[in-house]
Formats: sequence, C-alpha cells, structure tokens
Amino acid sequence: MEQWVRSLSDKPLSSKTLASLRSLVINPHTSDSTLPAVLQTLAHSLTLSHDSVLLHQVLKLLTDLSSRCPDLSPLILDLLRSISLSSGSTRGAAELLSTLASISEQNSFAVPNLKDIDDELYVSLCFGQRVSVRIWLLRNAEKFRIRSSLLFTVFLGFTSDPYPYVREAALDGLVGLSKTGEFESLDAIEGCYCRAVELLKDTEDCVRSAAVRAVCEWGQMLVACDHKNNRRKRSDAVFLQICTMVRDMSTGVKVEAFDALGKIAIVSEAVLLQTLSKKVIGIINAKNNHAQCTAESLEIPVAGAAGAFVHGLEDEFYEVRKSAISSLRALIDLSAKFAGEALNLLMDLLNDPSMAVRLETLETLHHMAICGHFKVQEMHMHAILGSLIDKSRKIRSEMRKILKLVKLTDLKLFKQCISSLLECLEKYPQDEADILAVLFHIGQSHGNFTSYIIKTATQEIDLDSRDKLDLNDARKAAYLVLIISVPLSDKQNVPCIAPQLFSYAITMLGRISHSLHDVMDQKTLLAFLSHCYRLYSSSGLESNEKEPFLHVCQKDTPNFATARIRNLARMSSEQTSDETSEIQSQIRGKPSEPVTSDVESHLEEPDEVKTSMNLISKKIKFIWSLVKSGCTKEALTALRACKEEVSLFAIGSPQPVSVLAFMLLYLQVIKYLARVWEHFVPTRKRHSYEIGEVDLLLGKLESRLRELKCRFVGLSKEEKLQILDLIILSCLLRLSKVEICCYLTTMKRLSSAISQAEFLHKEGCTGQSKFFLEIKSSLHEIGTSYCCPFLLKKLLDHFSLEQFVLCRNLRHIHAELEVPDNDSENPLFFVSGLPVAIPCEITLHNISNEGRLWLRITIGEESIQFVFLNLNLNEGSEEVRKFTFIAPVYITPKAVSFTLIASIAMECLLEDADTIRSCPGPKHALTYLCREKEIYLSAVSKD
Repeated sequence: MEQWVRSLSDKPLSSKTLASLRSLVINPHTSDSTLPAVLQTLAHSLTLSHDSVLLHQVLKLLTDLSSRCPDLSPLILDLLRSISLSSGSTRGAAELLSTLASISEQNSFAVPNLKDIDDELYVSLCFGQRVSVRIWLLRNAEKFRIRSSLLFTVFLGFTSDPYPYVREAALDGLVGLSKTGEFESLDAIEGCYCRAVELLKDTEDCVRSAAVRAVCEWGQMLVACDHKNNRRKRSDAVFLQICTMVRDMSTGVKVEAFDALGKIAIVSEAVLLQTLSKKVIGIINAKNNHAQCTAESLEIPVAGAAGAFVHGLEDEFYEVRKSAISSLRALIDLSAKFAGEALNLLMDLLNDPSMAVRLETLETLHHMAICGHFKVQEMHMHAILGSLIDKSRKIRSEMRKILKLVKLTDLKLFKQCISSLLECLEKYPQDEADILAVLFHIGQSHGNFTSYIIKTATQEIDLDSRDKLDLNDARKAAYLVLIISVPLSDKQNVPCIAPQLFSYAITMLGRISHSLHDVMDQKTLLAFLSHCYRLYSSSGLESNEKEPFLHVCQKDTPNFATARIRNLARMSSEQTSDETSEIQSQIRGKPSEPVTSDVESHLEEPDEVKTSMNLISKKIKFIWSLVKSGCTKEALTALRACKEEVSLFAIGSPQPVSVLAFMLLYLQVIKYLARVWEHFVPTRKRHSYEIGEVDLLLGKLESRLRELKCRFVGLSKEEKLQILDLIILSCLLRLSKVEICCYLTTMKRLSSAISQAEFLHKEGCTGQSKFFLEIKSSLHEIGTSYCCPFLLKKLLDHFSLEQFVLCRNLRHIHAELEVPDNDSENPLFFVSGLPVAIPCEITLHNISNEGRLWLRITIGEESIQFVFLNLNLNEGSEEVRKFTFIAPVYITPKAVSFTLIASIAMECLLEDADTIRSCPGPKHALTYLCREKEIYLSAVSKD
C-alpha cells in the first residue's frame, strides 16, 4: 500500500484518487508508515497543479491527516505556510490560511507558524474580490500578528462595505480592539464611536446588533478618556443613544441594546427615571441636556429613552424581557429612587409565563434586597405569596432567599408571610429545612412582630399534652423555630416564654439544627436552648444575658459559627452540663451521661524542613517578578525546579509533612496564576489560547486556592490574609475576562474575601497590602464598572506577591479511602436495580467534629450521589480517626458489571452557599481530601 501511494506522486491527482487517499487516512488500521507517504504525495500534488477545486480537496485531506496523526502536524503547517506566502490566488491563499488556523487550533505549539503572516499579505487578501474570504479574515484577525493600528484602519474602512456580513465582522473587530486597551487617541475613539452610531440606522439586523455592541464599548472608552469632569454627560449620551434601539423591529437588536444598557457604569438619575416613564419628564431639556459628546452635529434624542425599560419588560419575546431585567439589576445600584420605581414593574413579572423570566426577576429582587432597595408593600404580597407556593422548586427557593433579607413594616404583612410559609410547608414537605431556616431569619429580624404570635404558637404546640408531643409534626417544628428566634432578635423587652418550649425544641434538635446549619452547629444550638431553658425557668431572660448569642444570626456573618460562639457553647455546655443532661434525661427517658471534650495535640514540624520551605517561598517571590516582566516560560521552569526541590524532602516519609503539602499546593497556585496572568497582561511573547482554556485555568486556580484556605489548620492571621489577597486577585482576573458569564457570583466572592480580610484586620492583623487597600477603596466602582479594562488593569498593576513565612505548626487535612478485598478480579456482588452496600474503610487526619464530610459516589458520567459522614458517630481523636462505613448506592444500573468512582470531600463553610443544590447534598463548595477510588461490582457471583 505504501508503494502504491508513493507511485502517485509523479502525476496530478484526480478526485477519485483523492477519495482513495482519504479512505486510507480515516481508516484506523492504516499503518503508520503509510501516512507520511500520503503527506509526501499531497505535498507534491500542490506543486504540480493550482486548480482551485483540487486545492480545496487536498487542503481538506491535509486537515484530516493532521487530526489522524498529530505528529505530522508540524510538517503540514510548514508546507501550508510556504505555499500560502507564495500563492497568487486570493481565494487559494485564504483557504490555505483557513486550513492553517484550523490545524493550529488543534496544535497550540504550531501557533507561531500562523503568526508569521505579515501585514501586507493580510491586507491584500482583505481587499480581494471574494466576500466569504473577506469575512473570514476580518473575523479571525486576532490569529495573525497584525499591528493594532493597521487593524483599526482596516476594520473602520470595511464598516462601509456593501455586504452586511462584512460590516458586521468589521464592527465586531472594532469591539475586540476596544478591549485591548491600546488606544488612547481621543480623535480615533470619537471617530470610531461616531461611525458605530451611524450604523445604528443600517437596514440589516446583524449590522445594527454589532453597531450596538460597538457603541457601548467605544462609548465607554470615550467616557474613560474624559479628563474634564464631563464623564457623566458623556455617559448619559451613550446611554441615551443605546436607548433609541430598544424599540427596534429585530428581537436580536433589542436584546443587544438591553445588554449594553446594563454595562453603562455612570448614568444620571433623571435619565434612569425617564426609562421607566413613557411620558417625557419635564426636568430633562432635550436641547440643553442631551450631552453631545463627540460632535456638535450629533443630536441625541432624549425622548428616545422614554419608557425604554417599560417597553422591554412588556415585550412579546421572553428573551427581550429577560435581558431588560438583567440590565435593570445592573443599574439599580446607581439610584435608590430608580430602584423603588423599578420594583413595581418587577413584581408584575413574577407572574410571567416564562420560567426564565421569573427566575431572572427573582435574582434581581434578591440583589435589591441585599442592597436594601426592596421595600415590601401590601400590593406586592400577592405576587410574593404566589411565588412561595409556586409549583417550581427553584422559584420557591429563590423567593425564600429574598424573604431572609427583607424587612416587613406591618404586622399584617408579617402574619400573611408566616401563614404562607406554613401553607407551603404542608404542601411541599420536601422544602422543610429551607422553610424552617427562613422562619428563623424572619423571626430574628422581626422580633417585635414574632412576640405577638407566641401565644398562638404555644396553643398550637399544647404544653399540657407533653406525653403526646408529635415529633414528626412539621408545623410544630416551624412554631418552635419562630419561638427560639425571639431571644436572638433585636427586641429590647423579650416577652415571657414557657421554658417547656425550649425543652421541646431539644427533642427536635437534629431536625432544627439541620435547618439552621448555616447559622449555628448542633452543639451551639444545644447550648443555646439549654441556656434559654435555665434562664426562663428562673427569673426570665435579661437583655444583658441574651447579648452573647445575638451575633450568631447577624446577616453579615459568614455561614458558620464563629470562634467566639463555639467557645461560648463549650463553656455553656460545661457550666450547665447538669441542667442539659437533666433536660435530655427527662425528655428521652435515658440516664444522664457526662459531656466529654476533645483534646487537641499538634505534630511538631521539623525546623529544618520549615526553614527550607521559607527559603523556597523567598525564591517564589523573585520568580513572580519574571511573570510580571513577561517571561512566563522561564518562570514556569523555575517553579518546576522548586517543586522538585520540595519533593526531595518527602522522600523516605510515608506521608508528606504538612508544611511540604502546603508548599506543593502553593506552587500549583502560583503556576496557574502565572499562566492566567499571561493572558490578561501584555507579555513579551503573545500566545494564543484555545476557547475555554482560560476558563479552565481560572477554575483550577480557584480550586487550589480553596484547598489552600480550607485544608490546613494552624495558619496565622498574616498567612490567611495573604491567601485572601490571592483569592481577591483571582476574582479580579475573572472579572477582567471579556466573556464572563458569572459576574454576580464573582462579585459576591470578591466581597466575601474583602469582608474576611477586614475581620482579620479587626482581630489585630496588621499585614494589609497596598493591593488590598486599592481593591477595597475601588470595590463600589468595580461593582458598577463591569468589564471596564482601564480600572481593572490599574488594579492588577498594584498586585505584588509577598513572601510566605510559615511561622506555625501546620496540620494537613486529608483522608484515605479503601474498599477491602475489591479489585477488577474480585468485584462486589450486586443485584441489578436494587440498592447495594459498599463497605468502606476510612481514615481521617486532622478533621474536627465540626467538619462536614461527604462521600461522593459517581456512577457513569452523569449520576452522582452524596452520602453524609456523621463524625459525631465515629470515635477517635482529631489527629487520626479510623472507622468502617457502609455506603449505600440506591440505584444500580441494568448491567452485568460496572465501576463506581468514590472520593471523600469536605464542605468549605467559609465559601458562599449560593450554589445550593436542589437535591440533598452539600450546600457549599467542596474540596476533595483523597484520590478517587475505583470500586468494581458484578452481577455474577464468584461462587
């Protein structure tokens, strides 16, 4: 076969011969020696004939050959590059470049071959006769090494092309250039902005959509370049200009317009209010206040903004309504009055037929509640109560999140809300944990109203029928949660509460603590209930006696019990252990047992190892200077050498010392940070990234930072502060990403990290960096300047990596998972379709009882099951505890055999719980403590 292929190189190839060659390429049984012969024959055929049809077929075959045999890709790229530079046909050269780009995307090492295309060749191809070639070149300009100034001229010129898709590609090219931050000439920015404004009146939908994007991006650049304190007027002009497009006939143009409105960072309150009124407001003068910003002849109609958002929220297409809501969410922070006016419009959308629109509305209302702009009125209650009992679990969950934050100003509204939650509890018992948590938050923040229903709650529970107390009554559990929230409220004069109610609450301790896991753990809850029982049994609860527990439920505290509360719970359990045990014995009918406390012991780290790791940390600080100077390749090589040096210390040790594990993880963090930094900050050698690669790198960076933060015990406040600096930097890099789709989540992570750093500072830590202070002072501007390249670039420049000085004895949190006597030859037996028990031997290191551990079991690619590991049921110290756990797998596939993947994960309680799963499982982000374990099962018995 190889000889036959080589014999074809002496004559031009026919279509039939090319089809035969293609069958050889795609055949997986073709020998490796035959493929180079195919390449040689195709290369020779390109020199014998310049027929366009033949060229197209050969190029397609070369692409298939590159996919089939990646080792030949460098040779194919060199061949195509040499031909493309000498091709006389515009179409042929463009096809060659397209093939070059396609193969280069599959082989990142070959990108420099494509970058060598010079300016002259690129421009000559752009001015060719074929429209399809021109469009491809404009849309793929970033793949070539073309000067930005030349691309600006080419793109701007082709916005006047007679073909609409060429104009669209040129406008999108200008949008891409605006995000590079390389243009500072005010004349160039004004010229580009004016041209985009002209194309807003184009006859083609695709061109108008692209023009809206260009007006938004270049308009913001125009605002950022203003040094005459005229930014608000300029920004208003851009905003008003985009408002003229929200009534376009094209759905796509309207969506683009509303998306663009949400990106404007500075808008006058009067202009915002005009968008909510179809009647032109008199306080805006069309002649004097339209804020012409680029040319005196450019008229911007103020009336174009009249009712802009009203039209969007009433649009017949749900995509437009959803986009308008999202834009409103971004703008409500700019004006409290605007937020109040928008609230009435948003409440009507809670009855929208589209699920996507309702969810977007609820997310916006949640954001308003966080900002304090959600003022509940009686006319809103119908929509709110309707969402609480909606058929969709997601809708109900989102509305309950909002109720945790809102402040009800009327007792009637409060009673309606409580009544609706109780109705929802009866109708949807699966939502019990979430509903009880909402009731607790509402009761704690409305102590003056909750006290009015204590009498009703007491009658509902019926204190006289103690022996008949139904522990499965969800309604009674709800009333108990309301009652125990009263002592933690801000009400000064707490009414008298029967102490038996707190003893009844202890009977439902597990049920209630599961609902309040984001407020306090079970141990703290037990101490609090015992505390209240003792005080109410004697002389009542004084205001100074309830104060130590007040900050358990503050809305700005993290979702975990603070150290102060844990200590208080421990002291309370020790001081009142007799009373607590007495209560428990009376309720459960069991004898009292003494309360035992865990004894913590620390493993000493060798001083030699710690000293060496601090020296390596000092090296890393200097390596970071290479990253900032653009020498990423050299920096990664140096980091690899540091990793090898750290690994040498672990030789001979069955398990790595904690400080070594910390340093290895820290090196991974810096490695991913360096690779991400190369993408966002200009370097000496520019590299091309595949689609999604930056997202992948950012995800790995955030995962390693989460491990660094959660998997080590004993970090000093200064070390924690340095880790928080890195987390803040990762959030800033995520916000700098052009196509970011998780802006709100990233902003919440950024705010949370800043709050934790502030808490450490208040606790006596004095190591705040200049980078942190700049981020803190610019946080509001970041929140209202989505994707502003100038601000984010300025903040990134303030970051400098400080040396990690490990001054304490660290303890590494990790685990081991084994399934005895199980491998591919000795599988566990199961019956298809029935549950199966997996015997697991688990070893945990340095994990306290407060840790929330899960056994993650994966079946196939999509089915994931979480099993909670209750550490309170397992004996052992915090340093090492070993136990056997029988993990249930509830659904087994209909197969003769299959493999499970199991691992142990720990919830990071310091992380936001916004990504709450709709099914039972972890509520916070997870960090994995051991390697994945394969478990083999078979339906065929070994006997």
